[in-house]
Amino acid sequence: MMDDLWRRIQVARGEQVADLVLRNATIVNVCSGECYRADVAIVDGVIAGVSTPDQSYQGREERDLQGRWLSPGLIDGHMHIESTMLVLPEFARLVVPRGVTAVMLDPHEFANVMGIEGIRYVLASGQGLPLSTFVTLSSCVPASSYESPHQELTVDDLLPLLEEQRVLGLAEMMNMPGVLHGDQQVLAKIIATRQKGLVVDGHAPGLSGHDLSAYAAAGVMSDHECTTLEEARQRIRLGMWLMIREGSAARNLDTLLPLVKELHPPRVFFVTDDRDPQDLTTRGHIDSMVRRAIELGLDPIEAIRLASYNTAQYFHLYDRGAIAPGFVADLVVLDDLQTFHVESVYKDGILVAREDALLVDLPSAEIGYATGTIHPGDISEANLEIAGKPGLVEVIGIEPGQITTKHLREVAPLRDGKIVADPERDLLKLVVIERHHASGRVGLGLVKGFGLRKGAIASSVAHDAHNIVIAGVSDSDILHAARVLEEIGGGFACVVDGVVQACVPLPLGGLVSPLPAAELVQQLHALDTAAAALGCTLDHPCMTLSFLSLSVIPSLKLTDQGLIDVEAFSLLPLQR
Repeated sequence: MMDDLWRRIQVARGEQVADLVLRNATIVNVCSGECYRADVAIVDGVIAGVSTPDQSYQGREERDLQGRWLSPGLIDGHMHIESTMLVLPEFARLVVPRGVTAVMLDPHEFANVMGIEGIRYVLASGQGLPLSTFVTLSSCVPASSYESPHQELTVDDLLPLLEEQRVLGLAEMMNMPGVLHGDQQVLAKIIATRQKGLVVDGHAPGLSGHDLSAYAAAGVMSDHECTTLEEARQRIRLGMWLMIREGSAARNLDTLLPLVKELHPPRVFFVTDDRDPQDLTTRGHIDSMVRRAIELGLDPIEAIRLASYNTAQYFHLYDRGAIAPGFVADLVVLDDLQTFHVESVYKDGILVAREDALLVDLPSAEIGYATGTIHPGDISEANLEIAGKPGLVEVIGIEPGQITTKHLREVAPLRDGKIVADPERDLLKLVVIERHHASGRVGLGLVKGFGLRKGAIASSVAHDAHNIVIAGVSDSDILHAARVLEEIGGGFACVVDGVVQACVPLPLGGLVSPLPAAELVQQLHALDTAAAALGCTLDHPCMTLSFLSLSVIPSLKLTDQGLIDVEAFSLLPLQR
């Protein structure tokens, strides 16, 4: 290390030749807020120097950027690789040419399905990529006591992983009641993480007032669940970091950006959280947030800062996210600053992508032990029946474009003393089947907003415990859809009259496909088309379906344990 540092100093002083010099770059300086012409000297993957007007550097390799903009590489501050449905190498193939050079992964979904081995799987599969993959440890497995994962992860399970070099903190602390009421396991996880000097991410939809102060006082440092300007303002005022999220189902950038334009607060950065492969291959990744922010009137330098330097600062990665001496040489060459059009990408000072194509080989993903996780048990149509009576029934109402739901009450659709689906009123039966231990446990409810006229749609992607969730018209199709998922090892299925219309196998944990992105997108498109043919009015019904069992997002959700009133944080009978 001493020799490397001394060499870097000598290159910076112009006494040694650099490995690479990028000449005539228009530097996007996120530290000073300026753009100006300079040369950049790189040695051993680190920026050694940025030239002044009267000095220059010499390099073994030199490239004239001819005035093109040079930006720091983009960083996603919070995402779930499982939501992309892609293995990490295939994800890297998609996003690195777009200028993304680092991601902060919360392997919460694999952790729910595979326990601590799920986190280790993500750590292992992120090695050897032209993309820095950091991990924040899944804080809430299960997300709440109303969900049933493969196994609970305690502080003792997580402690050894806090020593891992690529582990940067504790991921979204969803168990707000646990924090506010002093749950010993919850507080122990926060204490252990802060004692290591690492970050604690938050997850606090709707929290305000004294409770929000208590949440921050406990050591929770950020939040990506803000959906209103007032929520965002409260968090910034309390010194929390605001993660502006733009996922596939939850899109908050347009709503929250006016606060950035008003206050220009230093503690704000961009995250994607959950983006599906269709979104990734069309809109893009963090790069799309930069473009959209610029379209909405944010200065391009500030937009890039929110996607690079600020993110690195939050995670204490003080040598990333900027173009300055001593910083890792993760760089993006842009043909156009306003549209963030990427010409090429350098990772650790090496050219890894150019003109939308990756230039380096990728390792194969290890997939063997991540399969065989779908075990619904001996379920029959009798398990799907709901005894009912005349009167009102609690109904989950879908909010398009959001992962929150409405708490509705509708006149119960009855047939022979049983609550059934009523597609004429857009009321479908919603079923959640425990799939980790073949317990036979089934949660039953109703959902409004799919538009499905017949058949059933099923998913083993069901945040956060990832049990099987199915919305359908008939019990026979619902049961058949569950069996299809069991046969293909998890994924999505659309069934009508006992016939599979389309399916998307996701055999890795019932969450991820081993296929290339293009092939997976074709399968997903076929599934959406099949659902639309059955009357579904949602663009991506399985994405919506996957959040209907998340017991920590308001207002009403369904798990294998039953209907959950998230605002009261209690089980709720379907009829009173």
